[in-house]
Amino acid sequence: MIAIDTNVLLRYLLADDAAQYAKAKTLIKDQHPVLITDVVLAEAVWTLTGRRYNLDKAAVCAVVHGLIGDGAFIFESSQVIWSSLCDYEEAKPVRGKELDFVDSLIANKSRFFAENNGTS
Repeated sequence: MIAIDTNVLLRYLLADDAAQYAKAKTLIKDQHPVLITDVVLAEAVWTLTGRRYNLDKAAVCAVVHGLIGDGAFIFESSQVIWSSLCDYEEAKPVRGKELDFVDSLIANKSRFFAENNGTS
């Protein structure tokens, strides 16, 4: 198993540079399972929803679902990632403000930690 950083994950997801995409794909497909840490996933989503790529909620959900369904990857906190994704998908805007995935991840990590460390 190897762990990848955000840059490798983004090159794999975006395929925006043919040479870097080929390297990322080879690394991921030859070394699986590949660990995606919570920080790497959060950074990748933050980048994808930023000004340059501007992915919307549906696209973010598709990306995260795709990573979860891709047998090449494992997650640092798979249960937390799944719960975060479900909460994010189901969240309704409050006063015009949408929940973002990273906020959902933070809330779910906090809840999971509290439940598993007797601090709930």
